Amino acid sequence: MVDTAMTDAASEGSGALGVPSAEGFARVTDAILDAVGSVIDGKPDAVRSALVCFLAEGHLLIEDVPGVGKTMLARALATSVDATVRRIQFTPDLLPGDVTGVSVFNPVEREFEFKPGAIFANIVIADEINRSSPKTQSALLEAMEERQVTVDGRTHFVPEPFLVVATQNPLEMEGTYALPEAQRDRFMMRISMGYPDPRSEALMLRQRDTVNPLDQLAPVVSADEVSGLVAWARAVHVAPAIEDYAVALAQATRTHGDLRLGASPRATLQLVRAAKVWAALDGRAFVIPDDITALLSPVFAHRLIPTRAAGGARASSASDAITTILERIAASVRVPIAARQ
Repeated sequence: MVDTAMTDAASEGSGALGVPSAEGFARVTDAILDAVGSVIDGKPDAVRSALVCFLAEGHLLIEDVPGVGKTMLARALATSVDATVRRIQFTPDLLPGDVTGVSVFNPVEREFEFKPGAIFANIVIADEINRSSPKTQSALLEAMEERQVTVDGRTHFVPEPFLVVATQNPLEMEGTYALPEAQRDRFMMRISMGYPDPRSEALMLRQRDTVNPLDQLAPVVSADEVSGLVAWARAVHVAPAIEDYAVALAQATRTHGDLRLGASPRATLQLVRAAKVWAALDGRAFVIPDDITALLSPVFAHRLIPTRAAGGARASSASDAITTILERIAASVRVPIAARQ
């Protein structure tokens, strides 16, 4: 059952389009964050990032060691917005048709009919995506970018809203395939869950000894109402100076001497889209420079490749090098300042 109190909050202050005001948007999304946070202890930044990707119509890549709650985060988000969720366990023998679906001959009708794959859900958990072959990984590309799947020349649209939450183990671990650049570029953000703090881990031991917290979680809004939140966030105002600032940051990654590959135009577009949701979560109908800089590393870092001299020989050192480079870029690019009235 959808929480009617939250539904009322979403409709309060609605404009002509029937979507919430800035205050109503923040109130409803705070309730979603609280609901997911009740399952994912001590990880508010990861929960917020997942919701930003969902409402910005992007996709999320979570890279971390096993057992820190990556899959639980996706399931909790799906439950809190009353969305359908399907999980795909990526393994070396997984086939592209297992993801997208296949055409099967129906002897009664004497024709082929499409059997949808696991990709047809509001939230798709691609668990340990880097344990499957690149051919299977690429089965997600069309759905992630165009929100459709083409099988045997026929197009099938995935449900709306749609979010892929992919998890992967660090590349130094045995039996993993690095995601190609084109695949990484489809993800709006890459985050790391990290280990919980001692207090949160002890609380988890006490609370989950007898009950699964997901069983206690009730939907805050319906999947249809999420569409209203998405539409409102899409209309958040971005001043031309803020757009120029985002472009300048992207351009700086493309000309930086320590980077072999800079941010793509898709990265710039997704940075601004994510910043709109980030601003809306704070109850604002406009983006400020701090929204852009707060999301710079989660949106850009996984798309960049440092030179070997800058530390790109190993994945762990490359990640540290990219973080340092982005901090320098953020400090060097001029921040737009609002004119005095």
